[in-house]
Amino acid sequence: MKTALRWLLTVFMVVAGVNHFLRPDDYVAMMPGYLPAPLELVYLSGVAEILGGLGLILERTRRAAAWGLIALLVAVFPANLNMAVHHLPLAGRPLPTWALWGRLPLQLVLIAWAYWYTRPRARS
Repeated sequence: MKTALRWLLTVFMVVAGVNHFLRPDDYVAMMPGYLPAPLELVYLSGVAEILGGLGLILERTRRAAAWGLIALLVAVFPANLNMAVHHLPLAGRPLPTWALWGRLPLQLVLIAWAYWYTRPRARS
């Protein structure tokens, strides 16, 4: 089960990262105004999501990739909070208030999910 969920997280992160390059304006719109170079940050976070997701594949890179994904998820939290506070649309579509705020605990779920892969593999 843990392996299947790792592959699911891998696919989720890679698809999310690729989406940063396919629809960068959607992500720029979420960025708090105080952050510099929003487009560059969107591309940087997209690369980090792709590399983090791919890093989960190999046992040698898995722990570092999981820690990197945790750091990334913490780093992008202000954009998700900004979205909720300012009732910003997602991909140009308005979301109900409950959905905007509901995305914030989802970040914690993703962090916990990635954290699962920071633990050394038990040897039998």
